[in-house]
Amino acid sequence: MGFISNLKGNAGVVGAKELQSEYHQLLVDREVIEVGFNVFRDTFIFTNKRLILVDVQGMTGKKIEYLSIPYREITKFSIETVGHFDSDAELKIWIGSDPMPLEKKFNQQVNIYDLQKVLATYILG
Repeated sequence: MGFISNLKGNAGVVGAKELQSEYHQLLVDREVIEVGFNVFRDTFIFTNKRLILVDVQGMTGKKIEYLSIPYREITKFSIETVGHFDSDAELKIWIGSDPMPLEKKFNQQVNIYDLQKVLATYILG
């Protein structure tokens, strides 16, 4: 995927090698991490098979939730860009028939357009 290599200049982007060493135990056979995004203490990991959301919880960060979403289960998504008085962008992902989206906020280190491009590539591709 050529455009993924172009994302490396974004401060919020985490390289596949770094993610591979940290999250290899989550992967199945022939699953490859393509790219990831740091979002505060959390991470979005795009593999060739699914989206993995790593949610670091609590004050100490010792409790971690790993949410695995196969791309075929994502029915739609939306982004909301940063406004003049709002410093956070937002991503909403609808999963299956659930009427409520999964919502994540992003600081300015993550280019929301890059993130949606990766998501669109896997969902539409």
